Amino acid sequence: MHPWIYKYYIDPIIYDSGYNPVNTITWALILGGMLLLILRLFRKLDIKLDEQFVISTTPYILAGSSLRVVEDANIVAAPLKYLLITPFIYFLVAVVALACLVFCRWAMKERYLNGYSLIGLLWTGINLLVLASKGIESLWTPAAIFSIGSAATLVAWAVVSRFKLRFLLDRLNLLILYAHMLDASSTYVGVDWFGYHEKHVLPQFLIDLTGTALVMFPLKLLILVPVLTLIDDALRDDPSLKNLTKLALLTLGLAPALRNSIRLSLGI
Repeated sequence: MHPWIYKYYIDPIIYDSGYNPVNTITWALILGGMLLLILRLFRKLDIKLDEQFVISTTPYILAGSSLRVVEDANIVAAPLKYLLITPFIYFLVAVVALACLVFCRWAMKERYLNGYSLIGLLWTGINLLVLASKGIESLWTPAAIFSIGSAATLVAWAVVSRFKLRFLLDRLNLLILYAHMLDASSTYVGVDWFGYHEKHVLPQFLIDLTGTALVMFPLKLLILVPVLTLIDDALRDDPSLKNLTKLALLTLGLAPALRNSIRLSLGI
């Protein structure tokens, strides 16, 4: 296999060294392709991609985040552990979630979202029990992350509302904003308080430039506000694609926020 492939794709997975410009763009393109395939599948199965579906899928984001920490804690060994590293863990969780969704749609008919959500919560609970067996070192750290993230969300909401931007009238947009403020908060606490290292290319560049991970808060806002506004305007006539795109944005914020919080609470 070409050394270039090892350098940009395989080594970052094997050594969990994070992201580079090449694999970042690649995973983003793959994510976009996956969203389109999922959209076609859901239309064929007559599954509504509405706000209730997005909320019902949130437990699988929790399951994926906690499962990622299972790898961080070295509970599983290679080669199985590679399935729990980005991008494979996203594929794994997506496949399991789709299987559960299709099963519940068949078994529970119109009430399928209740069973679908419950399975995700049970999966999350199992992961957390496994992780708790490793021992919890700090409960105040996740409390600090959620406190800072909640405060940042309130400030961001007040600032955005000041400019009368209508996108925050959408509950999903507000939930996405909160998820990304939690992600910014977890990065700030991990990097500035505990000396952790940011793995994404642009955030690490800005952290190095400013000397603090507090830069994550304005960075998130500068990206989220125009992106969510664009999604609401451009996809107004396609609510299914709009909600699926928002689910992806929610995952990109909530998943690392929860992973970081759990890792810090376990001291790993």
